[in-house]
Parts: sequence; structure tokens; C-alpha cells
Amino acid sequence: MKPQFDHEKLRVYQDAVAFAGWAGELLDSLTGKLAVKDQLDRASTSIVLNLAEGNGKRSHRDRCRFLDIARGSAVESAACLDVLLARGKIDDCRASEGKRQLVGVVSMLAGLISRFGGNEIANGVSEARATYGQQDLVENEND
Repeated sequence: MKPQFDHEKLRVYQDAVAFAGWAGELLDSLTGKLAVKDQLDRASTSIVLNLAEGNGKRSHRDRCRFLDIARGSAVESAACLDVLLARGKIDDCRASEGKRQLVGVVSMLAGLISRFGGNEIANGVSEARATYGQQDLVENEND
């Protein structure tokens, strides 16, 4: 039997590793020097590393901090795909493929954060829950 860490058993971790592999293939296909390439490489790696580190933390507060960083890196990865699309470096189909993976990762991370962060709401620290991939676009946030 292959040795396995607890974080490796998490579906969100497995999906994050799969996205990191997908992103690596995408990055290898891009030519030229683009800052967004380096940023996508760092952000996609950060999702995986923060998931692993956070899952190893004993306190819920510490665990949530790393899970929140992983969630931020996943959203940042999606923004990198937007930049690549806007600059004509990838097509809409490829960007959508990566974002589909990321929506799943972000949704699972939001669930884990909610599960482990429930006691922080009582302490006055909370954030409105976002529904990823289901929102209508608005011209500005006041609409």
C-alpha cells in the first residue's frame, strides 16, 4: 500500500493537483515572456501547497487561514486565465475549461472554510457567502 497523507485523501486537493497539472501544460504551450505566466504558475502551485499545509493544522482558525489563502489563489488563477484570454494567448474554450476546474475547487474550499470557520462568526468575523459560477455580471457593484 502506498503511503498517503491526510490531505491527499481530500477531493479538493486531488482536483487542485489536477488543475496545477492542467495549468502546467497550458504554460508550456505559451510562447514569449509574460508576467501572467509566472503568476499563474505561482497561483496554481499555491492552491495545492496551502491546502496541504492548512489540512495539517490542528486549530480551526489556522486551518481556515490556509484554506482561505488557497481559495484566493484559485480565484487569482481564474483571473490569470482572463488576462491570457484578453491578450489573445488562449481561446475561450481553454479558459472555460480551466475555470470549470477552478469553480469546483473554490466551491469545495468555501464549504471547508464554512465547516471549520463557524466559530469565527460568533466572534464578529464573517464574510458573505459567494455563489461561484452562478452570478450575473453587473456593470458596477452598486447595481
